[in-house]
Amino acid sequence: MKRAAPILPTPPALPRPRARSARGVAAVLGLAVSAVVWAHGDVTPQAVDTSGLPSLGKERRAENPYRGNGAAIKVGTSAYNQNCARCHGLEAISGGIAPDLRKLDNDCSSLKDSKRKSACVKEIDEYYYTTVRAGRTRNGAVYMPPFEGVMNQEAIWAIKSYLETRREKPL
Repeated sequence: MKRAAPILPTPPALPRPRARSARGVAAVLGLAVSAVVWAHGDVTPQAVDTSGLPSLGKERRAENPYRGNGAAIKVGTSAYNQNCARCHGLEAISGGIAPDLRKLDNDCSSLKDSKRKSACVKEIDEYYYTTVRAGRTRNGAVYMPPFEGVMNQEAIWAIKSYLETRREKPL
């Protein structure tokens, strides 16, 4: 004898999915794309308009010629936010991904002798400039992309001028 199949209650009606607005879908997709770009660091460097700054010529400067220059600080602020903040943090406050650039000149700030302090600042300027131009690679992994050919000398020094306003310890 065959058993009759049990009669099950009718399941409650499921709510109809709401229509998604084009705006909402675009926002979600935008966030997803941003997250992928952020995570992979595959971002096109942004051009830096240095036309309002004095030209530095072809010869590479060993020290920041724009130190304390208000126009350079303004250009450097914008250039930093567009090209550096994604790794080094907004206002140069690192979230741990890359070095905290407010501390870049910390070793120089405690020096009392003006000659030694000047030599220290020059050495940090050289380190900074070389790092930005060549980038940083460790064990074949790129930790910072090179900006050689992407940023001119004026842009690099303008960013350094901005960073000097963000120092953790004043010189």
